[in-house]
Amino acid sequence: MIDPRLRALAVVAERGTVTAAAQQLGYTPSALSHQLRTLARDLDVRLLEPDGRRVRLTGEAAVLLSRVDDLFAHWERIRAEVQSGPGGGLGRLRLAGFSTAATALLPAAAARVQEAFPRSVVRIVEADPEVCFEMLLAEQVDLAVVVTTDLLPPTNDPRFEQQPLMEDSLDLLVRSDHRLAARSWVSLTEVARERWIMDRPGRPYHHMVSTACAAAGFTPDQAHEIVEWETGAALVAAGFGVMLVPRLARVAHDERLSRVPLRGSATPVRHVRTSVRRCTADRPEIALALTELQRVASEISEASAEGMDEVLSPGRG
Repeated sequence: MIDPRLRALAVVAERGTVTAAAQQLGYTPSALSHQLRTLARDLDVRLLEPDGRRVRLTGEAAVLLSRVDDLFAHWERIRAEVQSGPGGGLGRLRLAGFSTAATALLPAAAARVQEAFPRSVVRIVEADPEVCFEMLLAEQVDLAVVVTTDLLPPTNDPRFEQQPLMEDSLDLLVRSDHRLAARSWVSLTEVARERWIMDRPGRPYHHMVSTACAAAGFTPDQAHEIVEWETGAALVAAGFGVMLVPRLARVAHDERLSRVPLRGSATPVRHVRTSVRRCTADRPEIALALTELQRVASEISEASAEGMDEVLSPGRG
């Protein structure tokens, strides 16, 4: 078994404070501090030093974690071999994903695993991409489906194994009486003067829309701030502005709404990928979930390419 204090140290290094790491791991700050003190005492080295309001690794701790990644990977490889035999398995599968993935992708994977491993406990957690990686690192989830952003670990991060899953196009959502509602497609430049309904600043969706609009040569005039697609759709239907909606997003049917595909060089696309901890992809439930996610993503992508957007999202007018 791997000393759990090593995982705790890795989470502290990732989060930057003992308090944040303790919250992530489900400990009190004092309990986590005690674990780190005993680890430092057992190794006879200092592990952390203050850095303003945060902490940083000492040189010795950095060396320790650089070797621990390989240790974790080797242990996961052993567990996969042990569990791959007849009747083997984790006994659980914990899936995490952003909101549209949790709706459109994860349920099918969870159902397939539950069917194949009826004694396993399957759990789905809806979370932002950055939080998904924090939970992966803390061993609170086994597989995450995320949208690529510049805030996430790079795809070559040695702690994880990440694979592309699908591209998720975005459509323009407007009122059915909007000047562009009957068009077969529009470019972002055509809606530069519209009032926009967007997520709050700092969130991945807000960043993606703002970046796409900047590439099209304008800054969107954000009139309203939303979190849920349904809220944004209701505001569009009431005539308060326009918004971009991913193909994966399920918006309830409303005759007052029309969904128009985007075209052009500045058209935003969300890149969706899977991530697991290094050397865990062969563990039975995880392997099956990855296979099922690829199948579902392929079906959705094929339907979208054939113009069957209404199958994915009934809100299109």
